[in-house]
Amino acid sequence: MITVRSLAYQVLFYVWLAILSFPFTVMLLGPREWMQGAARLWVHTSLFLLRVVVGLRHEVRGIENLPRGGAALVVSKHQSMWDTLIFHALLPDPIYVLKKELAAMPFFGWFVMKSGCVAVDRGAGGKALRQMAEGAKAALTRGSQVVIFPEGTRTAPGAKAPYHSGVALLISDGLPVVPVALNSGLYWGRHTLRQRSGTIVIEILPPLPPGMERKAAMRELEDRIEAASRRLIDEALEKNPALAEAAPCAAATR
Repeated sequence: MITVRSLAYQVLFYVWLAILSFPFTVMLLGPREWMQGAARLWVHTSLFLLRVVVGLRHEVRGIENLPRGGAALVVSKHQSMWDTLIFHALLPDPIYVLKKELAAMPFFGWFVMKSGCVAVDRGAGGKALRQMAEGAKAALTRGSQVVIFPEGTRTAPGAKAPYHSGVALLISDGLPVVPVALNSGLYWGRHTLRQRSGTIVIEILPPLPPGMERKAAMRELEDRIEAASRRLIDEALEKNPALAEAAPCAAATR
């Protein structure tokens, strides 16, 4: 049943995206804000389809910690494709830092770059960091909320990858830095098209104290995000032990 519902969702997801591609292409001629509005429409309908077709809902905790507007740096755990959708439902003007390969895709790449996303060539070393910092700082200057996944890739629930130091380049005095934890990988894994029913929990943690030195801020971000994500995974496994199939790393240490 999970496979059937997941397949139905994937079909509807891409059919709906194909239907929207024509009006989205026309919007490439308009201002960036049009594409952000179009992205919000696509995300809300995608989340609706997840709820109706798959039975996969989400719960947002700590919403009061999110900026209501203005520039902010949102640093999030990354376990699932779901993570790349949700911030358009939570923030007024989210700008993602994403890999160059996604930006190069026909149609999808055009849309995300028109919306203001920052593409990074992960093979370019120091040059990539400079380009990321320049693009992200430009977005922050115009008052957008930059969403960055510090591990640079999706990780399995309970696992972690090194946090990239490039995030520290974006931390500055007066800029809210908001850590985000989640357990989305239990329900929608990294290398599968199957989605499980249930409730993804995303937790917006309190912003970092202002004025922190950059290295200390990076340690604080990593400690908070990893501890809270692990707590959310444990909480979900306690309610539904069958989810351990998607989180062997987490289940092994319980």
